[in-house]
Formats: sequence, structure tokens, C-alpha cells
Amino acid sequence: MAKYEYEAQKWNGDTVKGHVDAKSQVEARVRVRNMGYKVISVKVVSNASMGQVFNLQSLSLKEKIDFTQTFLTLNKAGLPILESLIFIEKDAASRQVRMLAQEIKKQIISGYTLSDTIAKYPNLFGQVYIGLAKAGEDSGEIDKTFERLIELLKKQGDIKGKVISAVTYPIFVVCLAVVVVLVMLMFVFPAFKDMFEQQGKALPFVTQCCINMGEFLKDKWMIIPLGLIAIVGSLMYFLRWEPSRRKIDAILLSIPLISDLVKSAAFSNFLTVLQIAYDAGIPIIECLYLSRSTLSNSVMQDAIKISIKKMQAGAHLSESLKAANIFPKMILFMVATGEQSGRLGELMTQSVQHIDQQLDLIIDTMGKLIEPILLIFIGAIVAFLALSLYLPLFQSYSNAL
Repeated sequence: MAKYEYEAQKWNGDTVKGHVDAKSQVEARVRVRNMGYKVISVKVVSNASMGQVFNLQSLSLKEKIDFTQTFLTLNKAGLPILESLIFIEKDAASRQVRMLAQEIKKQIISGYTLSDTIAKYPNLFGQVYIGLAKAGEDSGEIDKTFERLIELLKKQGDIKGKVISAVTYPIFVVCLAVVVVLVMLMFVFPAFKDMFEQQGKALPFVTQCCINMGEFLKDKWMIIPLGLIAIVGSLMYFLRWEPSRRKIDAILLSIPLISDLVKSAAFSNFLTVLQIAYDAGIPIIECLYLSRSTLSNSVMQDAIKISIKKMQAGAHLSESLKAANIFPKMILFMVATGEQSGRLGELMTQSVQHIDQQLDLIIDTMGKLIEPILLIFIGAIVAFLALSLYLPLFQSYSNAL
């Protein structure tokens, strides 16, 4: 993975510069185009000229919130930007944040503005953060913009937490079931093997299969960690490989309830960024570009491309979103009402609240559905293992009678 410096043109003709990580120059160009920019030039950056901040591959959501919150607090207290950055550089709890503050301080001393400096590191901040910071600095409302950024980052953290909580319990139960099955096969069934052989009769098919599988895993136990590594590695590869990722994204949007969860989480992020960017005074087309960068589902990204093209052709926002054919009718109605009444920002805020309520309802419904499904799953495994273990005993008792 190399670092590339790009120069590109925005939809309104403005020129932007920044850096992206990519395996090749072609991939770097693709990443810049995916940001909604027209590529002017892309060139590799030598390791010697990268500076210390390029050792930072990413910032966690908590680190971005801490940096933004501390900077906002100091700025509201009347401290100049450089003094605020010096304070963060010396006293931030995270080493990553201290390194970041040090690099931003160096860039500002060299003559760059805060937003220009942030724009150099899209892999650390993301296009949404960069766009809002630029809008806030241009409008002279940097405090208000950073408040919006904190609100946005916390909202993204809440959504991420809700989605993780929805999938953590079933994943834990499935992993626990796998461990129980392995212990039963590798230690319990082999312990009963001698007793079964003393009966002098052929064992039931399922029992013999369990014993053979347990002996195989006990002798070849290295297969278990290697198999897990292979499964995890293959899964990560397929999630990153463009053709398979697009296929997975399409499948997720076709599964009932899972589709609702994916869409609601994506819409919540999308509309929140759209509303915050619009309130910050960013042109509506650029708002769509920024909002699109929050989407991780490639199918939904392609749908928003249609909306952007529609708006570039002169359509209203509600018409453009409708052309994407992925938004709920309620959202489209509220956006259209906001455009007609001149209260688009307010109606988008209500749209976000509506989507958040839907997301909470979906997660609650999934929790109620998953519990009985997991009980049935665990019960089936326990019943199969118990039946496999006790079938020979039942067989011997019936023969004795």
C-alpha cells in the first residue's frame, strides 16, 4: 500500500488536493473518483516526504470525537488555533491524537489553513469531516461547524453501537455452540468408545460418525485453528474484493429484516450528513456527494449516483432521491414538503428522527426473533449430540430385555 497525492476538481470547478492510500496509481484514481471528484493528477508520495502523520493509518471514532471536542472547547474559551493544538499535542490522552495535533500545528505554521490541513488527510478524517470543516471555515462559523461534527460523530457511534449490539449476541451463541460441539466430539465421545466396543455390536450410524469425527479432530487438532484462520481470511478477502463485495451487498438487501436493518442504518447516516451539510451552507449537490461517502453498501452507492446525476440535470432534491428508488416514501414526502415550504433543514431533521425510530424498532424486533431461533438451534444441537451418545445404550438395554 502506497501513499498518493492527488489534485482533483469538484463539481463546481474548485480544485482540491489530498492524499489517498492505494496499491497502484489506477486504484488511487478510482478512489478519488469515488469521492465525487474529477481527477486532474495523481502521483506517489515518497516515504521521506510524508511526515510523521502518515504513520497514522486511521483514527478511531472515539479519538476523532476527543480531538474535535477538545479543540472546540479550547476554541470557545478564546484560545487561538495554534495554542489549542499545542495543548492537545501535550495533554491528549491518546498518542494518536497527540501526533495528529503536532502535524496539524506544523502545517498551520507553514501557512496552511485548518481546513486545508485536514483536507490533506482524508484517510484520517473522511470526506464528510473535511467538507464540513471547509464550509465552517469559509463561513466563519468554525465553532458551530465543530459542534455539528461532534453531533455527527456521536450519532455515527450510536448507530454503530446499535448494529453491533444486534449481531453480537447471536454470534456469541453460535461460537459457544461450536465450542461445545468440538468438546463433545474430541473428548466425550472418545471416552465412551471402549464401552461401546464391549457391546460387540455395530454402532448406530450417527454415533459412529461422531466418534470418527472426534478421533480425527483430536489427532489433527491443528486443522481447527488453521480452518478458522482460513475461513476468516477468505471472508475478509471476499468482503474486500469488489465483485464479491457487490454481490454480498446485493444479497444483504434481499434478505427480509436484514435488509431493513442495513437500509435504516445507512439512511440514518446519509440523512444526518445531508441535513448537517445543508445547514452548514454547503451546496446541495456537494451535500449529496458527502452523504454518499457515508454509505458502505455498493448497491446503495450506485443508487445515489443516479440521484446526483438527476440533480445535476436540474431536478429538485426530492425528485433526485426518488430516482434512486431506495428511499422510503415517508422520507421522500418529508423532503418534498420541506422544499415546498422552505423548511428543508427542519424536515430533514424530522426525517432523521423517523429513521432512528424505525432502526430502534427493527433492532428490537430482531432481538425478539433471534432468541427463539437460537433456542431452537441450540436445542437441535444438544438433541443430536445426546441422541448420538445414548442410542447405543438404548440399543443395549433393548437387547438385554
